[in-house]
Amino acid sequence: MPEPEYIFTDTQFESELERLKMLEKIFDPHSHRRILAAGLTQGWQCLEVGAGAGSIMAWMSKIVGESGKVVAVDVDVRFIEHTSLSNVEMIKGDIRQIALNSHSFDLIHIRNVLIHVADFEFALSKILDLLKPNGWLVIEEPDFSASRVIHGDREQSQAVNKVNQAICQMFTDKGLDYSFGIRLPSLLQELGLQHIEVENDVPISPGGSDVATMMKLSALQLAEKYIATGKVSREDIHKYCQFAENQTSWGVYLATVGVIGQKRDDT
Repeated sequence: MPEPEYIFTDTQFESELERLKMLEKIFDPHSHRRILAAGLTQGWQCLEVGAGAGSIMAWMSKIVGESGKVVAVDVDVRFIEHTSLSNVEMIKGDIRQIALNSHSFDLIHIRNVLIHVADFEFALSKILDLLKPNGWLVIEEPDFSASRVIHGDREQSQAVNKVNQAICQMFTDKGLDYSFGIRLPSLLQELGLQHIEVENDVPISPGGSDVATMMKLSALQLAEKYIATGKVSREDIHKYCQFAENQTSWGVYLATVGVIGQKRDDT
Protein backbone atom coordinates (compact mmCIF):
# COMPACT_ATOMS: atom_id res chain seq x y z
CA MET A 1 0.00 0.00 0.00
CA PRO A 2 1.45 3.43 -0.91
CA GLU A 3 2.53 5.67 1.94
CA PRO A 4 -0.28 8.08 2.91
CA GLU A 5 0.56 11.68 2.11
CA TYR A 6 0.50 14.49 4.66
CA ILE A 7 -3.10 15.67 4.60
CA PHE A 8 -2.23 19.37 4.24
CA THR A 9 0.30 18.93 1.40
CA ASP A 10 -1.94 20.21 -1.38
CA THR A 11 -3.40 23.20 0.47
CA GLN A 12 -3.27 26.78 -0.80
CA PHE A 13 -0.29 28.82 0.42
CA GLU A 14 -2.12 31.68 2.14
CA SER A 15 -4.79 29.56 3.82
CA GLU A 16 -2.24 27.01 5.06
CA LEU A 17 0.06 29.75 6.36
CA GLU A 18 -2.90 31.24 8.24
CA ARG A 19 -3.65 27.84 9.81
CA LEU A 20 -0.01 27.28 10.76
CA LYS A 21 0.28 30.73 12.31
CA MET A 22 -2.81 30.04 14.41
CA LEU A 23 -1.37 26.66 15.41
CA GLU A 24 1.84 28.38 16.51
CA LYS A 25 -0.11 30.94 18.54
CA ILE A 26 -1.94 28.16 20.38
CA PHE A 27 0.82 25.62 20.91
CA ASP A 28 4.15 27.50 20.96
CA PRO A 29 3.92 28.55 24.65
CA HIS A 30 3.45 24.90 25.65
CA SER A 31 6.28 23.78 23.36
CA HIS A 32 8.62 26.47 24.71
CA ARG A 33 7.97 25.35 28.27
CA ARG A 34 8.57 21.68 27.51
CA ILE A 35 11.73 22.33 25.49
CA LEU A 36 13.14 24.57 28.22
CA ALA A 37 12.28 21.90 30.79
CA ALA A 38 14.50 19.54 28.78
CA GLY A 39 17.38 21.95 29.34
CA LEU A 40 17.78 23.78 26.02
CA THR A 41 20.72 26.15 26.30
CA GLN A 42 23.47 27.89 24.39
CA GLY A 43 25.62 25.68 22.19
CA TRP A 44 23.13 22.82 21.81
CA GLN A 45 22.62 20.99 18.54
CA CYS A 46 18.87 20.69 17.88
CA LEU A 47 16.63 19.02 15.33
CA GLU A 48 13.12 20.23 14.52
CA VAL A 49 11.11 17.53 12.71
CA GLY A 50 8.23 19.20 10.87
CA ALA A 51 9.18 22.88 11.00
CA GLY A 52 5.85 24.21 9.70
CA ALA A 53 5.99 27.99 9.51
CA GLY A 54 9.26 28.03 11.43
CA SER A 55 8.46 29.62 14.80
CA ILE A 56 10.02 26.91 17.00
CA MET A 57 13.02 26.65 14.68
CA ALA A 58 13.65 30.40 14.95
CA TRP A 59 13.05 30.46 18.71
CA MET A 60 15.51 27.62 19.36
CA SER A 61 18.11 29.26 17.11
CA LYS A 62 18.12 32.35 19.35
CA ILE A 63 18.66 30.29 22.49
CA VAL A 64 21.43 28.03 21.17
CA GLY A 65 23.24 31.02 19.63
CA GLU A 66 26.06 30.99 17.14
CA SER A 67 27.85 28.22 19.02
CA GLY A 68 24.81 25.99 18.52
CA LYS A 69 22.80 24.85 15.54
CA VAL A 70 19.22 23.99 14.57
CA VAL A 71 18.47 21.59 11.73
CA ALA A 72 14.89 21.87 10.43
CA VAL A 73 13.44 18.99 8.43
CA ASP A 74 10.09 19.13 6.62
CA VAL A 75 8.49 17.63 3.55
CA ASP A 76 7.06 21.11 2.85
CA VAL A 77 9.55 23.98 3.29
CA ARG A 78 7.61 26.66 1.41
CA PHE A 79 7.09 28.69 4.60
CA ILE A 80 10.71 28.58 5.84
CA GLU A 81 12.84 28.39 2.69
CA HIS A 82 13.75 32.08 2.76
CA THR A 83 15.04 32.21 6.33
CA SER A 84 18.37 33.97 6.81
CA LEU A 85 19.25 32.56 10.23
CA SER A 86 22.97 31.73 10.14
CA ASN A 87 22.77 28.85 12.63
CA VAL A 88 19.83 27.11 10.96
CA GLU A 89 20.06 24.42 8.28
CA MET A 90 16.89 23.52 6.39
CA ILE A 91 16.42 20.13 4.76
CA LYS A 92 13.47 19.31 2.54
CA GLY A 93 12.56 15.68 2.94
CA ASP A 94 11.13 12.89 5.05
CA ILE A 95 12.88 12.20 8.36
CA ARG A 96 12.66 8.48 7.57
CA GLN A 97 14.68 8.89 4.38
CA ILE A 98 17.21 11.70 4.81
CA ALA A 99 20.80 10.99 5.85
CA LEU A 100 21.90 12.51 9.14
CA ASN A 101 24.73 11.38 11.40
CA SER A 102 23.85 9.22 14.39
CA HIS A 103 24.18 10.73 17.87
CA SER A 104 24.22 14.28 16.47
CA PHE A 105 21.63 16.14 18.53
CA ASP A 106 21.22 17.24 22.12
CA LEU A 107 17.48 17.78 21.62
CA ILE A 108 14.89 16.75 19.03
CA HIS A 109 11.44 18.34 18.89
CA ILE A 110 8.44 16.92 17.00
CA ARG A 111 4.94 18.41 16.94
CA ASN A 112 1.88 17.16 15.04
CA VAL A 113 3.97 14.97 12.75
CA LEU A 114 3.83 11.32 13.80
CA ILE A 115 0.03 11.19 13.66
CA HIS A 116 0.50 11.43 9.88
CA VAL A 117 3.08 8.60 9.71
CA ALA A 118 1.86 5.02 9.36
CA ASP A 119 5.24 3.44 10.17
CA PHE A 120 5.83 5.68 13.18
CA GLU A 121 7.86 2.93 14.91
CA PHE A 122 10.51 3.16 12.20
CA ALA A 123 10.42 6.97 12.30
CA LEU A 124 10.86 6.97 16.07
CA SER A 125 13.72 4.47 15.95
CA LYS A 126 15.56 6.64 13.43
CA ILE A 127 14.88 9.79 15.45
CA LEU A 128 16.16 8.12 18.62
CA ASP A 129 19.34 7.07 16.79
CA LEU A 130 19.99 10.72 15.97
CA LEU A 131 19.97 11.71 19.66
CA LYS A 132 23.20 11.87 21.59
CA PRO A 133 23.40 9.70 24.72
CA ASN A 134 21.55 11.65 27.44
CA GLY A 135 19.90 13.75 24.73
CA TRP A 136 16.27 14.84 25.05
CA LEU A 137 13.22 14.06 22.95
CA VAL A 138 10.17 16.35 23.11
CA ILE A 139 7.09 15.11 21.23
CA GLU A 140 3.61 16.66 21.05
CA GLU A 141 0.81 14.92 19.16
CA PRO A 142 -2.98 15.29 18.97
CA ASP A 143 -5.68 12.95 20.19
CA PHE A 144 -8.92 13.47 18.27
CA SER A 145 -10.79 10.81 20.26
CA ALA A 146 -11.25 13.50 22.93
CA SER A 147 -13.34 15.69 20.59
CA ARG A 148 -16.89 16.38 21.78
CA VAL A 149 -19.63 18.99 21.83
CA ILE A 150 -20.35 20.47 25.25
CA HIS A 151 -22.93 23.13 24.45
CA GLY A 152 -24.35 24.77 21.34
CA ASP A 153 -27.09 25.09 18.75
CA ARG A 154 -28.66 21.67 18.12
CA GLU A 155 -28.16 21.54 14.34
CA GLN A 156 -24.66 22.97 14.58
CA SER A 157 -23.80 20.49 17.33
CA GLN A 158 -25.04 17.58 15.21
CA ALA A 159 -22.81 18.80 12.38
CA VAL A 160 -19.82 18.99 14.74
CA ASN A 161 -20.40 15.37 15.79
CA LYS A 162 -20.48 14.33 12.14
CA VAL A 163 -17.29 16.24 11.30
CA ASN A 164 -15.55 14.69 14.31
CA GLN A 165 -16.53 11.28 12.93
CA ALA A 166 -15.22 12.28 9.50
CA ILE A 167 -11.87 13.36 10.98
CA CYS A 168 -11.48 9.99 12.68
CA GLN A 169 -12.56 8.13 9.53
CA MET A 170 -10.13 10.10 7.37
CA PHE A 171 -7.19 9.03 9.51
CA THR A 172 -8.45 5.44 9.74
CA ASP A 173 -8.84 5.20 5.96
CA LYS A 174 -5.18 6.19 5.63
CA GLY A 175 -4.08 3.52 8.09
CA LEU A 176 -3.40 6.14 10.76
CA ASP A 177 -4.44 6.45 14.41
CA TYR A 178 -6.61 9.50 15.09
CA SER A 179 -5.88 9.15 18.83
CA PHE A 180 -2.12 8.78 18.35
CA GLY A 181 -1.16 11.23 21.11
CA ILE A 182 -2.29 8.93 23.93
CA ARG A 183 0.17 6.27 22.74
CA LEU A 184 3.24 8.45 23.21
CA PRO A 185 4.06 7.66 26.87
CA SER A 186 4.11 3.89 26.35
CA LEU A 187 5.97 4.21 23.05
CA LEU A 188 8.77 6.23 24.60
CA GLN A 189 8.90 3.83 27.53
CA GLU A 190 9.23 0.88 25.16
CA LEU A 191 12.07 2.69 23.38
CA GLY A 192 13.95 2.82 26.66
CA LEU A 193 13.79 6.54 27.36
CA GLN A 194 14.12 7.66 30.97
CA HIS A 195 12.83 10.55 33.06
CA ILE A 196 9.60 10.55 31.05
CA GLU A 197 7.22 13.40 31.79
CA VAL A 198 3.68 13.48 30.37
CA GLU A 199 1.12 16.25 29.98
CA ASN A 200 -2.34 16.04 28.44
CA ASP A 201 -3.86 19.36 27.36
CA VAL A 202 -7.63 19.15 26.78
CA PRO A 203 -8.90 22.71 26.31
CA ILE A 204 -12.62 23.42 26.56
CA SER A 205 -12.95 26.08 23.88
CA PRO A 206 -15.71 28.57 23.05
CA GLY A 207 -16.64 29.53 19.54
CA GLY A 208 -14.39 32.28 18.22
CA SER A 209 -11.41 31.10 20.28
CA ASP A 210 -8.04 30.39 18.72
CA VAL A 211 -8.57 26.62 18.94
CA ALA A 212 -12.02 26.83 17.35
CA THR A 213 -10.68 29.09 14.61
CA MET A 214 -7.78 26.73 13.86
CA MET A 215 -10.15 23.78 13.54
CA LYS A 216 -12.48 25.81 11.32
CA LEU A 217 -9.54 26.63 9.03
CA SER A 218 -8.66 22.92 8.92
CA ALA A 219 -12.25 22.00 8.06
CA LEU A 220 -12.35 24.50 5.20
CA GLN A 221 -9.07 23.22 3.77
CA LEU A 222 -9.90 19.54 4.20
CA ALA A 223 -13.59 19.73 3.26
CA GLU A 224 -13.25 17.45 0.24
CA LYS A 225 -11.35 14.86 2.26
CA TYR A 226 -13.96 14.95 5.02
CA ILE A 227 -16.78 14.57 2.49
CA ALA A 228 -14.96 11.64 0.87
CA THR A 229 -15.31 9.66 4.09
CA GLY A 230 -19.09 9.56 3.58
CA LYS A 231 -19.67 10.86 7.10
CA VAL A 232 -20.49 14.50 6.26
CA SER A 233 -22.02 16.76 3.65
CA ARG A 234 -20.90 20.22 2.58
CA GLU A 235 -23.77 21.63 4.65
CA ASP A 236 -22.44 19.82 7.71
CA ILE A 237 -19.07 21.48 7.24
CA HIS A 238 -20.78 24.86 6.88
CA LYS A 239 -22.62 24.33 10.17
CA TYR A 240 -19.41 23.10 11.82
CA CYS A 241 -17.81 26.42 10.89
CA GLN A 242 -20.82 28.27 12.28
CA PHE A 243 -20.42 26.38 15.58
CA ALA A 244 -16.71 27.30 15.63
CA GLU A 245 -17.65 30.98 15.17
CA ASN A 246 -20.59 31.01 17.61
CA GLN A 247 -19.38 32.56 20.87
CA THR A 248 -22.11 30.77 22.86
CA SER A 249 -20.91 27.31 21.76
CA TRP A 250 -18.44 25.21 23.73
CA GLY A 251 -16.55 22.11 22.75
CA VAL A 252 -13.40 20.04 23.01
CA TYR A 253 -11.88 20.07 19.52
CA LEU A 254 -8.84 17.92 20.35
CA ALA A 255 -6.45 16.96 23.10
CA THR A 256 -2.69 17.31 22.83
CA VAL A 257 -0.32 14.94 24.61
CA GLY A 258 3.16 16.28 25.29
CA VAL A 259 5.94 13.92 26.35
CA ILE A 260 9.54 14.61 27.35
CA GLY A 261 12.06 11.79 27.63
CA GLN A 262 15.82 11.38 27.90
CA LYS A 263 17.90 8.87 25.96
CA ARG A 264 19.96 6.60 28.17
CA ASP A 265 23.71 6.90 28.14
CA ASP A 266 24.79 3.89 26.11
CA THR A 267 28.42 4.85 25.80
